[in-house]
This record gives sequence, C-alpha cells and structure tokens, in this order.
Amino acid sequence: MTLRIHDTATRQTVPFAPIDPAHIRMYVCGPTVYDRIHIGNARPAVIFDVLYRLLKRLYPRVTYVRNITDVDDKINARAAERGIAIRDLTEGTAAAYRDDTKAMGCLPPDVEPRATEHIAEMQDIISRLITLGHAYEADGHVLFSVPSWKNYGAFARKDRDEQIAGARVDVATYKRDPADFVLWKPSEGSTPGWDSPWGYGRPGWHIECSAMSEKHLGPNFDIHGGGLDLIFPHHQNEIAQSCCANPGSTFAKYWMHNGYLLSEGEKMSKSLGNFYTVAELLEEAPGEALRLILLKTHYRAPLDFTKAKLIEAKTELDRLYGVIADVGDIPEFEDVTEGDMPIVQILKEDLNTPQAIAYLHTKAKQINQAKSGGVPLDDPYLLQDLSMFRWSASLLGLLQQDPKTWFQGGSDVDAGRIEALIAERLAAKKAKDFVRADAIRAELLAEGIALEDKPGGVTEWRRA
Repeated sequence: MTLRIHDTATRQTVPFAPIDPAHIRMYVCGPTVYDRIHIGNARPAVIFDVLYRLLKRLYPRVTYVRNITDVDDKINARAAERGIAIRDLTEGTAAAYRDDTKAMGCLPPDVEPRATEHIAEMQDIISRLITLGHAYEADGHVLFSVPSWKNYGAFARKDRDEQIAGARVDVATYKRDPADFVLWKPSEGSTPGWDSPWGYGRPGWHIECSAMSEKHLGPNFDIHGGGLDLIFPHHQNEIAQSCCANPGSTFAKYWMHNGYLLSEGEKMSKSLGNFYTVAELLEEAPGEALRLILLKTHYRAPLDFTKAKLIEAKTELDRLYGVIADVGDIPEFEDVTEGDMPIVQILKEDLNTPQAIAYLHTKAKQINQAKSGGVPLDDPYLLQDLSMFRWSASLLGLLQQDPKTWFQGGSDVDAGRIEALIAERLAAKKAKDFVRADAIRAELLAEGIALEDKPGGVTEWRRA
C-alpha cells in the first residue's frame, strides 16, 4: 500500500512519490518567538511529528526542517512592551517552545534554523529576484512584483481582488501594484537591522522561509507543511519568490495543511476567556493528553478543543497504559511479517490518526481479554502482541513513558510521603485499626491519589 497524502496544491489525495526515495525532505513552518504557543499552534507541531515518525518508518533517510522566526515586528513590539532585549525575548521563547513541544511528545526536527542566521541567504534570493525582473527597490524597500509572475494566486486560488484584500502589508505609495509584498524594509533606531545593497534594514516575513528551506533542503524538496491559515499570503508568497528566484524550480512537490482549531466552540480569543497556552494546559494535564486530543480528530478537519476533553483524554490514556502496566519488561518489537503492520497501513491513508487510535483500543481490548482469560504474562504470543501494541502507539508518539511514571508522575507529587502513608495504612490494617486505614485511603484520595490493594499484601498507588 502506497502512502497517500492530501496535496493542497491540487486539492486531492494523491500517492506520495518522493523526489528521491533514498532521502525524504520536509519543511514545516515553525513559531514566531514572541510569546508562548497556544493550543492552536500545538496542532501542526504534533501532526507533522506523526508524519515525520511515519516517514522515518517508511524511508531510509528523512530530513525534517522546522524554522524559528526570530526577526519580526511582533517580536520587536513585545520586547519593547516588556522592556527587555530582543535577543533575550527570542532565546527564552524559543527554549519555551522546545519545552512545550517536548512535553507533548514531539521529536526535535533534524534542523531548526533561525531566521537571523540566514540573512545572507535572504539577501541572495532578493538579489536574484531583482536581476530577473521579479522585484524592485522603492523608498528604501524591496518588493516582489506580483504581476511579474503569471501563476501568482493559483496555489491559494485567490483572484485579483482577493489578492489585494489579503495583502499582509497595507497598500503604500511606493508599491507599483497593491498586491506587491515586501522582501526587505528599512530599519532605524532600536529595530534590528543588517547592512544590505538596499540600505540598513531587515527582511520581510515571507522571504525567511524561502531562504531557510533552500539552504537546508535545496530549491526542490518533497513536503511543505503548516496550518491552513498560512496558505495565503505566506505560502503563496513563498512559492512565488522561490520559483521566480530559481527558474524551472517547482519548490515543494507536495503541500500539507492542518485544519483550524476552535476553543470551547468559538474562535480562540483572550476576551472570550478561551485562549489557552500549552504551558497553562500542562499545569492541568499531562502533555500526552494534549497530544491525544489533537490526534483524535483528522488533521484536515476542524478541531474544537475543550478543557473537558483533557479529563477524557487522561482517562483514555489510563486505559491504554493499563494494558502494559502489569507486564514488566516488554521486548522490543521485531517486524517479521510480510507487508506493513496494521497501524502503518492506517496512517498511510492520509495520516488517519483517529482510525489509528481506534486500532489501539481494539488491540488493547484483545490483550486485556487474553490476560483476563488466564493467559500468563510471560506467554510468548502475548508478549509479541504487547510488543506490537506499544510499537504501534509509538508511531503516534503515545505510550512512551514507563507506566509507573505515567500513573504516579508529576513534580507536585511527594512519593516518599505517599509510600510512608501506605506503610502506615498497612500497619493499621495488621493492627485491625480499620478506621485509621480507611482514613489514610480517604486522605490520599482527596489529594488525587488512588490506592489499589494487590494480591500478596502489596498496595500500589497512582493519580486518580
């Protein structure tokens, strides 16, 4: 079965035919580091992490590039608002982004380029565009000439009126055409800037990704990803400037975009009280629960995030972790079968994560039935099933923690105190002081800690 993906350029689900099957190259738009990411920003990070895991399973080499935009007017404004240096803001926010995505189980990309480290590459592309007649200087700016490229608007399916209405920069007197967009603009005062043939200035937003993708993946690569909100103008402008700077280039062969995210049934807004950063949500639930929520809806469909789903996701993960909690060491999975494992077949159909999660629950039920039916935990066939179950979950970035850590983990948990209370409860039971024993159980349960008495006088605990 061939991997099939939905290509935004053609609006069709098509077989994936890589440029070079020996080396898959993927670029995904990363964060603009002026603030902590919200749950909507988390969706592409998680979705394309699953795609990355799948590609690594299918091909011998994958290069995943996800950029850091660390020069932008939003960054300048936020640094001034907070009264801190721009570099201090971007370094701290980029580190927080890595922490947030790691907490949600995302693998680091192979390359994480920063815009400020690719100014020379941006200037090179701009120079090529000017030489080829696709860009011009005006009033200290360099602008891309939209009418110079007849294919402009085709990718985003925007007509002339929509192109003008959706322009990122307001129409200015120095523009030859209202739809033209900025490649380079002047800097003054405390605004970051670099020397250039067009004066001291800084890059426009769109040119940054063109430069970073070309530097690390070449002028043509396999997959470009991001959110639907980036199709226009950002991705349309990337295509225009990259194709025009490299005549004959097709830039990205395939485009993949995740759908929009609502919060509590509405567009996320601080004024509505439904604006949730990942950092805030991590104080209420494990990152894996956030990840599961983002994967239970197909990546191209709209997703309505609610805080109630955090509890549901945590409970669902409890059930899945419970499958492997009492087994001990599970052997590494060895694929000795012909063809793809079921989870791979499912994900090959345009990254169908909801169906993949349903498959995990089906396998969990089968394994639990075998265990409750008396199959010993060291049975080789059961261990093989458990091995495949956990390996399948790993393709989704799930069940990667030790089960004990999952059930007991958390920096706010005083494990020593809990163990001491369990020992006191055991002593109380032996002394037939059942009032004290029950009081200890109730005390811990009120703190969110549940006790489970096992055969042999062993008591285990976990977060309720």
